[in-house]
Amino acid sequence: MTEYAVRTQTDLKRLIRAAGACDDTIAECVKSIGVDAVVHAVMREVLDRTDLRGCPAAEVLFRLHGGAPPQSQGSDVVIRVADDGTVALATMSTASVTATVAQSLPEVVRSVFGPRGSASTATRVLQWTAESSPETFGRPDPAFETVRRLLDSIDRSYHASLAELCVRSGSDKWGVHQYPQHYERHFQTVRDRPLTILEIGVGGYDNPRRGGESLRMWKRYFPRAAVYGIDIIDKSSLSESRMTILRADQADPVDLARVLEITGPLDIIIDDGSHVSAHVIATFALLFPALRSGGMYVIEDLQTSYWPHFGGKAGVYDDMETSVGFLKAMVDGLNHAEIDNRAQASTDACVKGMHFYHNLAFLEKGENRDEGAPSWLRGL
Repeated sequence: MTEYAVRTQTDLKRLIRAAGACDDTIAECVKSIGVDAVVHAVMREVLDRTDLRGCPAAEVLFRLHGGAPPQSQGSDVVIRVADDGTVALATMSTASVTATVAQSLPEVVRSVFGPRGSASTATRVLQWTAESSPETFGRPDPAFETVRRLLDSIDRSYHASLAELCVRSGSDKWGVHQYPQHYERHFQTVRDRPLTILEIGVGGYDNPRRGGESLRMWKRYFPRAAVYGIDIIDKSSLSESRMTILRADQADPVDLARVLEITGPLDIIIDDGSHVSAHVIATFALLFPALRSGGMYVIEDLQTSYWPHFGGKAGVYDDMETSVGFLKAMVDGLNHAEIDNRAQASTDACVKGMHFYHNLAFLEKGENRDEGAPSWLRGL
């Protein structure tokens, strides 16, 4: 990562945290980062979230001001949707502006990056440029759909389901697998938090310019999160706002230590890497300590635990050198206080819950220090 990229991501994290506070706090953060930089960051996020496929061509001017009155410091930015479907962000409008959206910048920042339910349109003024005639009055302009989708991306940050975002992003977590239903069960309650997420495995195999579909899905599902991905192939060129890709071998302690220096403590870790049992187990040992209390560690594609090609063992179901055997032993750890003469494992006291689905496991980090049954009851 370049120094500029690090600084930009840091500023974005500051802005996201400020978006959950009052207008004065947001305004102070905007002033510190710079109005133009904030406006462009917010509108790039809007563009990233908006599915404009099939929309008519349009040029929408966003005039984002500092608050009331509208003459206070602000900045203009234009979203251009061409006839061929390409989308661009510009600073200059033309005579062909379809609509102008004027709104308070702090209000837009909160709507785009704030917690669930905080979106507001109190200061928004929408003006259509074209004058209607008696023949066209009351008939929807084709460009209405383009503007609607853009504004919905501001006002309804949490509307799309994970399965929808899977399909839009091209992730194989839906269709080939049926993971979104399980992910949403565990993640929907924390969707609006400023999380730090790490996914192991970027996709695209050996091609450095392919992959990142699932990372973009997570970025869109968690609109306030910083999303990181690692891959043994250098795919850093795929990085974008709120999504940073680092080269690292998932089983190399030196590589992972370097990754954690960049990410800091993690809230969610998803292992969708090599699926080799030895790698899965080694990665867990190295990364689980960096997971915050209350965080979730997810391991995908556990079917490989039964396939010898991936270090699994067909017909042997409790070998701790396989991914599933390793996890089964951790189930005993959940009940460690009830088991006499058991050698204590390092995870016994900090794995609070485990949830298993087809080829998928969730491990919840938290205090597991409940006392066991009284000794007199065990002897009955």
